[in-house]
Amino acid sequence: MSTLKSKPKGTKIDFDKLSLHRTPEKSPGFLLWRVSTAWRRAVEEALKPCDLTHPQFVILANTGWLTRTGDSISQAEIGRHAGLDPNTTSQILRCLQKKGLIESTRSADERSKHPTLTTEGLQCLKQSMLVVEGVNTAFFAPLDLKKSGLLDILQALI
Repeated sequence: MSTLKSKPKGTKIDFDKLSLHRTPEKSPGFLLWRVSTAWRRAVEEALKPCDLTHPQFVILANTGWLTRTGDSISQAEIGRHAGLDPNTTSQILRCLQKKGLIESTRSADERSKHPTLTTEGLQCLKQSMLVVEGVNTAFFAPLDLKKSGLLDILQALI
């Protein structure tokens, strides 16, 4: 049972003592949250006809990108490249495998899996990449990405 009491109605909160920022709109974290939420919502909506979620698209695209020259890559490498933890990566790959978009082979020592796109996976990637890049173009249209330095800023944060 919680011993915290709710704030009585009408009590003012002194945010000058709580936050470094005068308003939420001055907080880079809040702004990043708002932008990323709006962008993710647009991508999710656009991917519905492809029968993919945004995380599924990210793993599908990363798998295609990392295996584009025929190299064998591990499931762990895909997760690291996508910035996802191993468990999440594994769950998404299993789902993509059930959809017939990914096939996976085990390494010789049986300790790691090496996913690749199926023919259907490549077709799905071609379709969904166009969709996502269309969303990106429209979403970021108000910015000149080269002049704004946004890509450099985002890469520095990663």
